[in-house]
Amino acid sequence: MGNALLGYAIYAMPFVLIVLVYVRKNRRQHRMSLATFQESREAGLLDPASLHPVINLNNCIGCGSCVSACPEMPAHQVLGMVRRKATLVSPTDCIGHGACKTACPVDAITLVFGTARRGVDIPNVNPNFETNIPGIFIAGELGGMGLIRNAIEQGRQAMECIVEKLGGTRGGTLDVVIVGAGPSGIAASLAAKQHQLSFVTLEQDSLGGTVASFPRRKLVMTSPATLPLVGKMKFTETTKEVLLAFWQEVVERTHLKINFQERLESVHKDGDSFDIVTTQNRYSARAVLLAIGRRGTPRKLGVPGEERSKVTYRLIDPEQYKNMKVLVVGGGDSALESALMISEQPGTTTTLSYRSQAFSRAKKKNRLKLEDAGRDGRIEILLESHVKSIGEEYVEIEQQGQLLRIANDAVIVSAGGILPTGFLQELGIEIATKYGTI
Repeated sequence: MGNALLGYAIYAMPFVLIVLVYVRKNRRQHRMSLATFQESREAGLLDPASLHPVINLNNCIGCGSCVSACPEMPAHQVLGMVRRKATLVSPTDCIGHGACKTACPVDAITLVFGTARRGVDIPNVNPNFETNIPGIFIAGELGGMGLIRNAIEQGRQAMECIVEKLGGTRGGTLDVVIVGAGPSGIAASLAAKQHQLSFVTLEQDSLGGTVASFPRRKLVMTSPATLPLVGKMKFTETTKEVLLAFWQEVVERTHLKINFQERLESVHKDGDSFDIVTTQNRYSARAVLLAIGRRGTPRKLGVPGEERSKVTYRLIDPEQYKNMKVLVVGGGDSALESALMISEQPGTTTTLSYRSQAFSRAKKKNRLKLEDAGRDGRIEILLESHVKSIGEEYVEIEQQGQLLRIANDAVIVSAGGILPTGFLQELGIEIATKYGTI
C-alpha cells in the first residue's frame, strides 16, 4: 500500500509543480497589473485618447491572449490580468492596435472611441471614408486611427475609393487635393500617383505628421505596412529620426511633390468641383482628402511677447538649449519630458510653469522623475503659475499673486493643441461625440 501511494505521489509531483508555477505566475501578474492600474487611477489617466478595448468580464475566460498580443508590450503594459480577468490597466498608453480583439478566442472585446465620462469627437464617415459632404474624404488619425500602420492603410484605401468615385481623370481641374503629409497623407499621395491622378499634397508644417513633433531620439512604435509604389515597410520599434529619414527617402525615390508650409484655409463647393483656398494658392479639385491628424494648431498663451522667435511649441533637439535659461510651460507628459531632457544639457537652467496645483495629467514615472529633478535643483517647478509676458531676455510669471521676473533665453509652450473640430464644422462635416461607442 505504501509503495502504491509513493508511486502515485511520484507521478503527481510534476502536475503539482506545474499547478504551483501557474498559481505563482498568476499572482505575480495580478500584483503587477493591479499596481499599474492603481498608478493610472491615482494619476487620473483613465481616458484613452483613441480607439481602445472594452472587455466583457462575463465572457472573458482569463486566458491572457489579449495581453500577450498587445504590440505595446513590454514597453507599456496596456492590458493586464486582474483577478484572472483581462483589464485595461494603462488606458492612456493604448493607441488602438486592435490586436487584442483579434486574439480573443471568445469575442469578449469590443473596440470603441471615448468613455462614459469623456467623449471623443470623431467625424462621421462612410465605409468608403467619405463624409456627409460628397467628395470630401477623411483618413488616418483625424478619423480616430492613431496607429501608423492603420493610418497608412486608411490613406491607401481612401484613395482607392476616390479613384472609384471619380471614374477617371478629367482635364482642366485637379482630381484630388490631399491635405496632410503624415503617414496617411503620404500613402494616399503615393496611391494617387500610382493611379496617375492629377493631385496636390499640402502640408502646413513638415514631413511625417505628429512624429515630426516628437523630441529627438524618441522611440516610435509601429507595425509592418505596405506603401503604394514602395512595398513593405518593416519597422516595429524605431526612433523618430529613422522613421523620418525613411519618409524622406520615400519622397525622393518616388519623386513625390509636397507643398510644405502651405495651410488649408477654406473649402467650398463650386458646381461639381471644390474651390480650395490655402495660404499660398487657390485650387479647383473634384475631391478632397483630409489627412490632417488630430494635433491641430498649437494652443498659445496669448501674452505679450509670444511672437518672439525664442518661443516655440515643441521640443525637437534638447542639445540646442545648452548653456541657456529655458522656460517650459505645461503640465502633461510632453511638458514634463521636455523639461527633463533640457535639464540634462550642460549649463542649462530649466524652469517649468504649470497653472494647476499638481501634475495630475502626467504619468507617474514622469512625475517621479520631475520630483527628483526638483529636489536636486535641476528644474525649478512653479505650480499655480501663469506666464504674463515674454521679454527679449526675461519672462514675467505670476504665482499666487506674486509677479516673478526670470532671466530667459528660450520658451517652449507645451500646452496641447486645438483640435480641428471647429474647422471641420465650418466645412459642414458632421461630428459625432463618442462616449464609449463604436
